[in-house]
Parts: sequence; C-alpha cells; structure tokens
Amino acid sequence: MDHIAAAEERIVSDRMRRKLEEVNTVAQKQLAGIQDHVNFTLQQAYFKCAYECFDRKRGQEGINNCVEHCSVPVLRANNMVEEEMARFQERMNRSLMVCQDKYEGAKIRQVQSGAVSDMESCVDQAIKDSVQMLPHIVDRLNISLSISAQKDI
Repeated sequence: MDHIAAAEERIVSDRMRRKLEEVNTVAQKQLAGIQDHVNFTLQQAYFKCAYECFDRKRGQEGINNCVEHCSVPVLRANNMVEEEMARFQERMNRSLMVCQDKYEGAKIRQVQSGAVSDMESCVDQAIKDSVQMLPHIVDRLNISLSISAQKDI
C-alpha cells in the first residue's frame, strides 16, 4: 500500500507543479502590459532624464543626485509590482497549504479513499481563486502606475 500511496503522491505533485506553471504563464500574460510599461516607457524616461544630468556645470555629486532622482519612478514601479506579486504568491501559498493540511489530516486518519481527489479539487479551487484575482491586481497596478487601459491584441 505504501508503494501505491507514494505513486499517488508523485502524480499529485506532478499535477500541482503543472498547475503552478499554468498560473505562472497566466500571470506573465496578465502582467505583460505592466512589464512593457516599466521596461520601456519608464526605462526610456529614466535614460533620457539621466542623460540630461551629465552637464559640465554640475559637480560629481550633483550628477549622482540627478541620476538617482531620475531612477525613482523605475525603482518605485518595480517595487510596486514585486510587492503585489509577492502578496499574490503568499495568498496562493496559504490556500495551497490548507489543501496540503487537509490531505495530511486524511492520511493521518487513514482515510485514503478520496483524499487525493479531494486534494486535487482543493488545489484546483485555490488556483482558480488566485487566477481570478490577477485582473484586479493588474487593474490596481495600472492605476498606481498611471497606465491607461490596455487593449488585448
């Protein structure tokens, strides 16, 4: 029976890994417009601003302060995206831990029948709930970063 249980756990683990890869793909797709804004619009503005800092009338400290000032919007945007995604990941991890705890509890009680399918349905629901949060996170980031509504291509 232990061999069967180990095989079931491997199958569940593989399925969970695939589902998490799917979430990652969806998140990257949803965040593409924001990443584009940060990587191109804000980075371009940063380099233009920093270029203007190199003026012979300024001393080294003045140039450094100017360039540092130019980097603030990019750093702020990157931090904002990282914080939102860290919160998203944390919420999803907590949901998945609840599923894992239920599964472990079923194993302790030796209620094997249905434990794997219960865990899979719990994981499916947790991931579905997490994915449904992504558009709201993207909207919040778009507003915070003053990005106009983006159209799907």
